[in-house]
Amino acid sequence: MSIASELIRAGMELADELRQLQFSDPVTNTYLTVDYASDGYESYLRKFGNSKKRVLMLGMNPGPYGMAQTGVPFGEIGLVRDWMELNPKIGKPANEHPKRPITGMDCPKSEVSGRRLWGLFSEKFPKAEDFFKDHLAINFCPLIWMKDTGANLTPDKIKATEMVAVDSACQKHLRRLIELLEPQYLIGVGAYAEKKMALAKEELGVDGTIGKILHPSPASPAANRGWAEAAEKQLRELGIW
Repeated sequence: MSIASELIRAGMELADELRQLQFSDPVTNTYLTVDYASDGYESYLRKFGNSKKRVLMLGMNPGPYGMAQTGVPFGEIGLVRDWMELNPKIGKPANEHPKRPITGMDCPKSEVSGRRLWGLFSEKFPKAEDFFKDHLAINFCPLIWMKDTGANLTPDKIKATEMVAVDSACQKHLRRLIELLEPQYLIGVGAYAEKKMALAKEELGVDGTIGKILHPSPASPAANRGWAEAAEKQLRELGIW
């Protein structure tokens, strides 16, 4: 079985574990992106994940206008379509929130984190294949949570007792990705993801350099003061670029 097929199978196994979980207040709606947006996620892995990688980058969980719409981690629509040259068919989540509709590749809104992340990489690697020859970006968790207003909820806002099963399943999935891809660098996009990478490396007992780059979220004041320059500096200091 190819590496991409193994990655897809691992993602399906993760989805099977997460699908049965229930979340209480303040969560009212939960989207499992790799279900309704499986065409995007699987197309991404088939095209760009079918080889071992020098650098594995890990995000946290989907953004409402990125992976939630495209199935691609940090999936800013314009860059998924024009740089990655993917045009997946996206379905609908079972419990769609009226204020967070899934319109797939027709979504008119921009995912700022994805625009910054893939924008930097597309600037440095005009051909997507050149970037993905050595790099791959994956999210730790494919779930997105919302409160009754439709506002996004980050994992730290979910009850700790309910996150135990999520973390266990996602950590097992991450270990499997590392086994398949054998990365030399395990890079968290933000401190949260860096901690998950470090734990996976420790549990596996593998070699690899742990590091992080600044998260590109607009909620981060530091990211709003020149994210691309800061991230490129970090990647150079780590010896990746």
